[in-house]
Amino acid sequence: MDVATSEVPIERKSETRFRAESCARPRPLLLRWGKHLRGTFDRLIATSSLVPNTPVLDMRAFPWTAVLRADWEAIRDEAVAAIACQPGAPSLAAISPDHRAIAPLGKWRSLFLWGYGYRVDENLARCPRTSRLIEQVPGLTSAMFSILEPGTHIPAHRGVTKGLITCHMGLVVPRDGDVRMRVGNRTVRWAEGETLVFDDTYDHEVWNDSAHTRIVLLIQFRRPLRNPGRWIADTLLGVLRRSAFVQEARANLRRWNRGEMPADA
Repeated sequence: MDVATSEVPIERKSETRFRAESCARPRPLLLRWGKHLRGTFDRLIATSSLVPNTPVLDMRAFPWTAVLRADWEAIRDEAVAAIACQPGAPSLAAISPDHRAIAPLGKWRSLFLWGYGYRVDENLARCPRTSRLIEQVPGLTSAMFSILEPGTHIPAHRGVTKGLITCHMGLVVPRDGDVRMRVGNRTVRWAEGETLVFDDTYDHEVWNDSAHTRIVLLIQFRRPLRNPGRWIADTLLGVLRRSAFVQEARANLRRWNRGEMPADA
């Protein structure tokens, strides 16, 4: 069985109001129509890939993962401290409305350090060692501490573009149950201090079947590509970065960090 990463607990809010808001707000045009073309774009990107297109990739193809593993305990300590102090880590469903279908309110929290190429300076300042390490990641686009409450199941879903690859590093991994992820036809399990590199455009889902919180460092970075795939991926990521989907999430995160959102969001 393969090795992977981890996640934490959260307070709960009125899920009804958030679901009502989500239904009232139309999905961004990019996400509504882009999915119809995603298969074509992903096939073009795949043919230009300089690394395999398998669900799980060999971490040795990405030497920078060794730098993270060498300092994983320092990263874990910063993550735990940042999550514990105010304002802490909000529910992903509160920050990113598009995730509400798969991220139950209060069950999946994220402390963002980078998001689609945008720095979150307040959080980076709280995690200086982690900040220096992740800035060495080639093609870094997003980085966060991903926190999953006990008993949580994240249903099957897919990432938005094959132009990105995801890396998890286990920071806090419960040992009293089965904490796992399915990626395509592969099932992987996290281990503290170990990295897992995978393609999230494959159907994947996550379980924390334990009594404790799981915390992982989640990084997304640009897939190594030749043209024309590089041009296609860069164009898609540029559109996504400027989209209302990303800008709304940035605005919500700023509100959270200013203390303008409920503590149990």
